[in-house]
Amino acid sequence: MGNIDQAKAAVRDQVWRLLEREGAAPGGSYGKIPGFRGVEATAERLGELDLWKQARTIKANPDWAQLPARVRALQDGKLLYMAVPRMATLQPFYLLDPASLTVPPEQAAEKKGAAQIARRVGVEDMRPIDIVVCGSVAVNRSGARIGKGAGYSDLEVALLIEAGLVTDETVIVAPVHQLQVVDEEIPVAEHDFNVDLIVTPDEVIRCSRRRRPRGLIWEDLSAEKVAEIPALADHTSKRFGNRHSLDSESVSKRELRQ
Repeated sequence: MGNIDQAKAAVRDQVWRLLEREGAAPGGSYGKIPGFRGVEATAERLGELDLWKQARTIKANPDWAQLPARVRALQDGKLLYMAVPRMATLQPFYLLDPASLTVPPEQAAEKKGAAQIARRVGVEDMRPIDIVVCGSVAVNRSGARIGKGAGYSDLEVALLIEAGLVTDETVIVAPVHQLQVVDEEIPVAEHDFNVDLIVTPDEVIRCSRRRRPRGLIWEDLSAEKVAEIPALADHTSKRFGNRHSLDSESVSKRELRQ
């Protein structure tokens, strides 16, 4: 584990323990994107913002903490893309269209509901994203964030950047508890993105430092990571052709950066 990873792990540990100690998150939240007390209020506060009212397409993580925002998106008539957990299929996003739902928004926006009724889509079948609602363990007021450490949010956003679906016009939002907003610096790696907006039950924080990766940082991806995510494996095949694979030394760092 590198210095950045160790520093991130220390912040996660601090925040998870604080949330549980203060009763701000349910027991068992350690190690997860925490659901927190007041999560519904964050969705209400987000829904009152002009940028939300003007948005037509929302992309959100499947965590429980983002469920009220996903429900609100469908109730407000917005097209919702929801990440398939662990990006486990070749089409790594669920498409939920409020105009054609066969179940209530509260059911459709749940992980089980989306898995049952939503169509899975790849980036080639998606529209540009107006707002990304991302799960976070910790954020600071400059916009740096830390997830639970699996890296899926970073990969989802990077894939959408490469496809031209997340642009400078896209707003990235972190709904969190106030205790998840830390004062200290959060270390960032090349593949990390900052959030533009933090929404807590008590306030909206506009972040001062925009930071986006250029897309997928191939040199940070192990062969194992690529192999376990079908959309990445397919993207790799299309990018480098059949004569190359990330588990071969024939793909040099120089090629990966091209």
